[in-house]
Amino acid sequence: MTETAQTEQFDVATYMQTLGRQARVAARALSRAETGARNTALHAIADAILASREVLKSENRKDMDAGRKHGLDAALLDRLELTDARIDAMAEGLHQVAALPDPVGAISDLDYRPSGIQVGRMRVPLGVIGIIYESRPNVTADAAALCLKAGNACILRGGSEALHANQAIARCIEQGLEKAGLPVTAVQVVATTDRAAVGELLRLEGSVDVIVPRGGKGLIERVMQESRIPVIKHLHGVCHTYIDDQADIDKAVKVAFNAKTQRYGTCNTMETLLVADGIAGRVLPVLGKMYQDEGVELRGCEKTCQILPGIKPATEADWDEEYLAPVLSIRVVHDMDAAMDHIDRYGSQHTDVIVTENVTRARRFLREVDSSSVMVNASSRFADGFEYGLGAEIGISTDKLHARGPVGLEGLTTLKFIVLGDGHIRT
Repeated sequence: MTETAQTEQFDVATYMQTLGRQARVAARALSRAETGARNTALHAIADAILASREVLKSENRKDMDAGRKHGLDAALLDRLELTDARIDAMAEGLHQVAALPDPVGAISDLDYRPSGIQVGRMRVPLGVIGIIYESRPNVTADAAALCLKAGNACILRGGSEALHANQAIARCIEQGLEKAGLPVTAVQVVATTDRAAVGELLRLEGSVDVIVPRGGKGLIERVMQESRIPVIKHLHGVCHTYIDDQADIDKAVKVAFNAKTQRYGTCNTMETLLVADGIAGRVLPVLGKMYQDEGVELRGCEKTCQILPGIKPATEADWDEEYLAPVLSIRVVHDMDAAMDHIDRYGSQHTDVIVTENVTRARRFLREVDSSSVMVNASSRFADGFEYGLGAEIGISTDKLHARGPVGLEGLTTLKFIVLGDGHIRT
């Protein structure tokens, strides 16, 4: 940000409108850019990130120190931290996105009509994407990668708690774009912490085509209420694992333990464990001890409390709570239908899992549970663009239009009809 932007007279509205105009111009340039140029930019950004490792960690430490000073909880600090592994993952994600097939310009369903014309559909960029996110600075690189590969310009507004790391990553992105001969305004990271910038971004309907919010429930609700622009979103991640009475106990323990403890502060972490009554007495004592040894606070229904004496009774509010913390609610249910009823009532249509050896029940669960990701005998932590082979994700959508689940390259494009003729006229 310039010195002018840092003065008391800094006009947030004018600043955001400028970003919007610049993004719209850059989007036109990107729509003309060849796949090779966009891939070159992605590889160059990855190289710049790895070369700037120590700078990124140093800037991130400023954010971490400020976060501790302002009382951020452990889950938010975990999201905020840039470790060597996460820096490596950012670079790997960029390389992986570059290696993916380019969806832009692909033509499908081309067919002759009785009139003699050919009608098909072509995949094209959405245009300009505004992304609003909290804590995780790696989202800056992930979002830039997917938007660029799909031919979109983007305006990225990270949380104030990650300002230093985000600006450091932004400089790496600029280096990569310059090396590829693409406009540096193709990816613009908002450089002000003024909360008014979010509201202004949501009103740039003449410049921005889609808004993608990534963050807590409060942020998503604000975006839903204020945005004049279409939104790709998920409100929260209340993910369930159901252990069926025909589950393999070893598999069930492994999956359910990983789904909760592999990482606490993510939207695909299990928040409620559902266990069939017929197997609860065998699986819950094992899992209960493992969770408690790991420091997870357990809150259970009446039957769960009988099997695991001493744990905290669950309240009605626990069943639809996204803890993002080492807290787990557990409910013993009669059967799979009761589990699906619970998921239908309390779930957020994010990710839900069944552990069972019964193929018929597995197929029913896959078909009937209305979530963006439904899994059999696998941890909910796999609900992730990187794990799905998308290279990275812009977010996870629980909407049904226009994208659902982890939003990768195709989710950042749209289709238009194309018609090929040879002087054809309609009679």
